[in-house]
Amino acid sequence: MTHLFVLMNAAFALGVIAAAAWPGRSGARVVSLGAALVGCACAITMSAVVLCTHTTWSMLLPGLLRPLTGASVKLDPLAAWFLFIVGFTGVPTAIYGQGYLRHLDGQRAGRLMHASFNVFLAAMCLVTLADHVFVFLASWELMALSSYLLVVAGPASDDTSAAGMWYATMTHVGFVALLAAFLVLAHGGPLGFADLRVSALTLSPRALSLVFALALLAFGSKAGLVPLHVWLPRAHPAAPSHVSALMSAAMVALGIYGFTRVFFDLLPAGPAWWGGVLLTMGIATAITGVLYTVADTHLKRVLAYSTIENMGLVAVSLGFALQMRGDGYTTLAALGVIIALLHTLNHAVFKSLLFLGAGAVVHSTHATSLEAYGGLIKRMPYTAALCLIGALALAALPPFNGFPSEWLTFQLLVAGARHTKPELAILLPLAIASIALVAGLAAVSAVRIFGITFLALPRTPGAAAAAEASPAMRLAMIVPAIGCVILGVAPALALSRLVSVAATLGLTGAPVAIGAALRLPINNSQLAPFGVAAVLGVATLALGLVLRLRVTRARLRHGPAWNCGRLVHSARTEYTAAAFAEPLKRVFTGFYRPRQEVTIEVDEVSPYFVRSIAFRSDLAPWMEQALYEPVIRGARWVSLQTRRLQAGSIHLYLALLPVALVVLLFLAHWIR
Repeated sequence: MTHLFVLMNAAFALGVIAAAAWPGRSGARVVSLGAALVGCACAITMSAVVLCTHTTWSMLLPGLLRPLTGASVKLDPLAAWFLFIVGFTGVPTAIYGQGYLRHLDGQRAGRLMHASFNVFLAAMCLVTLADHVFVFLASWELMALSSYLLVVAGPASDDTSAAGMWYATMTHVGFVALLAAFLVLAHGGPLGFADLRVSALTLSPRALSLVFALALLAFGSKAGLVPLHVWLPRAHPAAPSHVSALMSAAMVALGIYGFTRVFFDLLPAGPAWWGGVLLTMGIATAITGVLYTVADTHLKRVLAYSTIENMGLVAVSLGFALQMRGDGYTTLAALGVIIALLHTLNHAVFKSLLFLGAGAVVHSTHATSLEAYGGLIKRMPYTAALCLIGALALAALPPFNGFPSEWLTFQLLVAGARHTKPELAILLPLAIASIALVAGLAAVSAVRIFGITFLALPRTPGAAAAAEASPAMRLAMIVPAIGCVILGVAPALALSRLVSVAATLGLTGAPVAIGAALRLPINNSQLAPFGVAAVLGVATLALGLVLRLRVTRARLRHGPAWNCGRLVHSARTEYTAAAFAEPLKRVFTGFYRPRQEVTIEVDEVSPYFVRSIAFRSDLAPWMEQALYEPVIRGARWVSLQTRRLQAGSIHLYLALLPVALVVLLFLAHWIR
């Protein structure tokens, strides 16, 4: 394990060096991304060893951070689960970059992107391995800086600059909150995670609640929970597609890792209202994400909102687990953590596939709007088939991996709703209804994404001239597509490992029987994923055989297709993405608050002769206007007032010191 750890970091370091100094045009790309592939393979191997043997590996580095008792890394089952997610998503993205970034060979932007990509992967791996506060914070900040460079590495534009600014601001707000949470938790003592567990037992309930609130802000901003999600729909479309896949699948998942590590490992069992807050945020996040998923027309932004939706589902399960833990229902808390971690893996697999497929579409058509596609199934058949697997997994349809975890989420909430506590009797039925709404709209979104993109006729010359993705890009998409099928047919492979992960967190006795069928004794419900897949496979083959026999026996007649009475069928008569979403926009008008503008250009001779009519409709960013614009105005005002303190007067500076000391003493007394 130690050799694998060293090899993993050496591979990522080689990738950075090769990106900066390797001669030639294509050598930097091949060697740098190849080194990233080796590093991810080492991460997968390390995590597999820990998950399969139920052991823990650790290493102390006393030479680093010597004044702070040295740095230490540790790979327990929880860390191994997320290290596997990082490694698994890093493999296809590294392969994908070989074909996707070929046009940047020999350019400085390409070398910067390859180097930042390796640093990004190394930082995410170290986040999961950190067993010391400063190792965690240094890795967390390195992850933020390298991903920021990748977000702004594309062509310069106002959207890219704005995306980078929003991302940097939200990331560093979260970092400050995380630093404060760890300092309060350490309580002036050592900063190793083992020491934090001991220190947490001596903190007052008020201090523990402060740590919870700060961690919720820090990790919630990384996971994209509402209302901390505003960076995500901007940063993902701005980044290169393989980076978007890595951010959406792995980096966002590390926000869930932070929740699990702090709430279920470092902190003792807290009040049930902690879980209620996280559960409520999860519901709001899931609904907000899915409503924008079915309304937006930018392909990568649609997938970004889908990430928000799925992180909301994970937060619902984690919030439920936290609430059950606070009420003393340990078995239900264990089940909630298991389902949350399972859906985190499932989301990472199918979302990386969809982002890579979206990158292939954008790369081939040179367009990002759903309205610019159509007919790509004939021009990009392999990409279409692989994206269909991702879309079906996104819609949570069997036999793909989105189905088992969403089914388990429903069963989890139903099991919790049987308890008679008033807060549960109110909150959990609301959560069940909300998740049902989210599941239905997610299916609508999947149909919209695939149908508008790949079916019907091309709507633009770019779509008509599209070509299939390169072999490297197709190979990269095959890897998560296989994962979608395996995890959908045999989710027990992951659930059996997650039971041991929950046990290391002190959550034992999860009421789930894992075998050929998944059984939840608490609900008397069961699911046989392999059986469902077999039935669907046999039914599909039988239907195909019947249709083939009928076609071969029938006498074929050739004639023009029915086109609704039109003489010529064209792309202008097709259903568009906006038209697909229009009924929902009308139903949820109060949420979307659409803005519409009609511009009519008339002839100079008479206003009755209309030259052109332009119609524009978009969605108002009301959440940002309501929540963030007042904060931005307040920050500007505070900045202007702070400038007055820089008067150059030593007497004023000395007078401010006791004021600051009194404030800090008051805060210390309040925390105690």
